Amino acid sequence: MVLHVLLFFVGLLVLYLGAEGLVQGASSIALQYGIRPVVVGLTVVALGTSMPEFLVNFFALFEEASSLAIGNIIGSNISNVALILGTSALALPMVVTPAILRREYPAMLGTMALFYIVALDGIVSSGDGVLMVLVLAGLAAYVFYDARRTTQSAILEDVEEDLQTADPTMSGMMKGVYLIGGIAGLALGARLMVVNAVSIAKIMGVERVVIGLTIVAVGTSLPELAASMVGALRNESDLSVGNVMGSNILNVLFVVGTLSIADPIPVAPNTLAIHFPVMLGFCVLLLPLTWTTYRISRWKGGLMLTAFIGYMTYLVLPHV
Repeated sequence: MVLHVLLFFVGLLVLYLGAEGLVQGASSIALQYGIRPVVVGLTVVALGTSMPEFLVNFFALFEEASSLAIGNIIGSNISNVALILGTSALALPMVVTPAILRREYPAMLGTMALFYIVALDGIVSSGDGVLMVLVLAGLAAYVFYDARRTTQSAILEDVEEDLQTADPTMSGMMKGVYLIGGIAGLALGARLMVVNAVSIAKIMGVERVVIGLTIVAVGTSLPELAASMVGALRNESDLSVGNVMGSNILNVLFVVGTLSIADPIPVAPNTLAIHFPVMLGFCVLLLPLTWTTYRISRWKGGLMLTAFIGYMTYLVLPHV
């Protein structure tokens, strides 16, 4: 048991380093060929940060652990809203710009509702996956259009740290090392996480979906938690909120959409009855907590974090 837990966290570390390497290598290559930084940010950086969830779920489906895959996506979305924003707001109250509530929030809530609707028949089919990818393409087209129509400063600031590590003058060999090493790190880390998460579930006698909702989901959300905490402490909380909403959108439309096209994903009745409504509930709760004052105060952050801890406690306690 101890060895499996240790290997799980080794996999998490390798996964994180792989994502960083992939983003740096791909960004450096893109910038070398004159691709605008805003385009790099909206494509390479955005998709690169979603690759951990993508590969974790890919290997979960490969291991015939679809419940773990669905649990990871739902749990990651819950963690993004309740754990990340709640903890960040406790560190420093977060200001939420009206533009985020007008644009990103409806897109995130609509994506969560779409996810629930396509899963209601007990399976996310290939047709559902195609629909999700088409919605993602439409949102991407709008984002690019909006980036050209309005200022690009917010987008560039959002990915500034990732782009600063991208060096277009880096030697071709080093770019290849970062790119290939990043891909290899992602694959190895995801594989270690999934195999050992399945083993932990067997040893503890709990459902795989619970492992996906808890340690796998929280583990893959740790980089976003660190980034959002830094953003809150730098008084860049609007970027933290935008990152959370963007991550939730990509988790569903990109990760679930593309994987379900290749292999339809079954959804258990218990997941539909309990975990999907909890995910939707946390996403809906975000609006009344921010709409009136356009800020997430410490008490609101504490409320979200308390609700998250309560849900995690419910998951790990034995049920009759």
